Amino acid sequence: MITSQTFRTRTTLPIARTSTAHHNSTELSRVFAAAVINQQFCEALLRNPYEALRNGYLGEAFTLSKAEQDSIVSSRANSLADLAKQVNRSLSLQY
Repeated sequence: MITSQTFRTRTTLPIARTSTAHHNSTELSRVFAAAVINQQFCEALLRNPYEALRNGYLGEAFTLSKAEQDSIVSSRANSLADLAKQVNRSLSLQY
């Protein structure tokens, strides 16, 4: 039999609070998705990130925040995984 005592215990889970801009950018996700699916864009992003972002991908521009753009452009990554780590670290320090 279910009584009011059955549901007495409440468990609270910690909720992480982050800035809405922190790691939630759809545009930043688009940049990395384009790099994952297209080797040429990935190489351009690693070789000359400013130019790659300025040119966009398949005619689509990226509308990144200044912090996101700066973190990608200032990176010195040798791989996409390294770029993701550097951008994550850079943005984490800002928020």
